[in-house]
Amino acid sequence: MDKTFCYFMSRLLSIACLSVLALGANAKYLEIYPDKELMVPVDGGKVYVRLNGMKHTDAIPVVFIHGGPGGTHNGFVGITDLADERMVILYDQLDSGKSARPNDPANWRVTRFVESLDAIRKHLKVEKWHLVGQSWGSAIALEYTAKYPQHTVSTVLGGTFISTPHWVMDAKLLINAAPQTVQDTLKQCESSQPPEASVCGAAYSKLYSAHYSPSKIDEAIIAYEENIGGSGFNPVIYNAMWGPSEFSSTGVLKHYDATHLLADIDPNRTLFMIGQYDSARIDTVQNYLALTPGAELAVVPGGAHGIYDDRPLVTLALLRSWLRRKDAE
Repeated sequence: MDKTFCYFMSRLLSIACLSVLALGANAKYLEIYPDKELMVPVDGGKVYVRLNGMKHTDAIPVVFIHGGPGGTHNGFVGITDLADERMVILYDQLDSGKSARPNDPANWRVTRFVESLDAIRKHLKVEKWHLVGQSWGSAIALEYTAKYPQHTVSTVLGGTFISTPHWVMDAKLLINAAPQTVQDTLKQCESSQPPEASVCGAAYSKLYSAHYSPSKIDEAIIAYEENIGGSGFNPVIYNAMWGPSEFSSTGVLKHYDATHLLADIDPNRTLFMIGQYDSARIDTVQNYLALTPGAELAVVPGGAHGIYDDRPLVTLALLRSWLRRKDAE
């Protein structure tokens, strides 16, 4: 996979994984860096974990679960604004970012990702926490909530991926509605010889909506991503688990469908959160809502799949309000 395409995918997947909050200038610069970093042993290796807001020992922590598979925590760094009232936990899944990278297919099971998350909870001695998943991270959050309800205060299923068949169908509808020139560019972007990342980025923007325009990424965020270290986005696990394209699946997750788990979670503690122009189409997410009576839906105005990049202030406000309300229940 071409280096330029890998970088573009890392940005795209932080939709899936990397979306970020735009931060103010120098005054905010240091706040995106962790108060503490550690490597936590999990099944198959060690995962990188970073903490902010550790002084809030009486508040319920929140953990953010990035997408991919193969993405990193980088896109969530701006969300540490929430650390002014609770501990914020970010981590890289095994084989991604600053975590160990054994690249062992035996690890590439949904259950392993779920158990890795609980291993982090145990290591941090957290009894209960809020879960916020984005894209592929939503699937992990849903699976975890269904298995460990006693440790879950609330669950946010952002950019909701919980079913590959539904996701692929929505992707085809999205592509078929795009101008032919955009469709042709997207094919090139997901080939072995993609054009410049800016060309692909423009095509994805046009794919979502003629009215969609992503926010500018803050220079402090870019500097963080350039200096964080680690190995970044992992195309190996992405291709093996998902496939060569965001819009088709040929990997381990080809037949993945966890919609049945919606019946096993507390709907009153569940929030679906998508962008107005999300590739997680609102019609499909409304169907998920119908399977989870009592759950809530937040639609970020003007956002696409990368709501943390696209509309950071609105996304932060929605999350802050949600977490506070569920704290009190």
